[in-house]
Amino acid sequence: MSESAFSPAQSQASTLYLPAGPWATVLDCLCAHFVAISREQWLSRIARGRVLDANGLAITPALAYKEGLRVHYFREVPNETPIPVVETILYADEHLVVADKPHFLPVTPAGEYVEQTLLRRLIRRLGNPDLVPLHRIDRHTAGLVLFSANKSSRSAYQSLFPTREIHKRYEAIARALPEVEFPQVHKSRLVAGEPFFRMCEGIGASNTETRIEVSERQGDWWRYGLYPVTGKKHQLRVHMAALGAPICNDPFYPDVINSAADDFNLPLKLLAQGLRFVDPLSGEARHFESKIELKW
Repeated sequence: MSESAFSPAQSQASTLYLPAGPWATVLDCLCAHFVAISREQWLSRIARGRVLDANGLAITPALAYKEGLRVHYFREVPNETPIPVVETILYADEHLVVADKPHFLPVTPAGEYVEQTLLRRLIRRLGNPDLVPLHRIDRHTAGLVLFSANKSSRSAYQSLFPTREIHKRYEAIARALPEVEFPQVHKSRLVAGEPFFRMCEGIGASNTETRIEVSERQGDWWRYGLYPVTGKKHQLRVHMAALGAPICNDPFYPDVINSAADDFNLPLKLLAQGLRFVDPLSGEARHFESKIELKW
């Protein structure tokens, strides 16, 4: 569905097109479709205006069911565990917000994270339900994230990414690679891996590219500058692991580290450190730097 079909409130909601069935009301359909959510929970959401119709209006429990009807609902996670990190707003105007995301905080709601996400926190802090991330970084990665703050100018900023007019610089701490010549460009084909949340390098034409430099050497550990040309999921983490220097404290690469909870004392040593682009509205050169530091 195109973004223009959503109101500011709907843009933060999930969407369901009601399937065929024998239900009398939308409420009955929701209860049957989401068996893990009780009728009482749906009634509570409806009473709080957390279930909307196609026009962005709150539904009532008596709203008649109709196959194909579009319903927007806000995901909720009962007793969501707080993430003890704090984001920083580096810049904000009527069109653009630049945030410094700490490690472990997701950018957008997914899985067990809804309110404990950068997006929801910024919406509450700025009172702007129109906020939409222009790009994303992994939950384990810290650093810069750009948000569109105004629907009217959103497409102008979004267009910078497919045309590669956003220049990104990352920093990582990983094992030394004295046998490898730097700087170098690493290209490979990234495909879905196992388990489902991982990526891996596969056979075929490359679809990812990263320029890698060494910015500091300290014994067995080096600080690397990473300049992604493409922006595939886990690209930098996979490329560094493929070179033989997985990023320090990476829980997914080269192997998955099974853990019941995040260890906030061992963050992934990967930082989205810098962003450069020409503002499509003003023509002004923009340059943002993260205030977060990767410690040895």
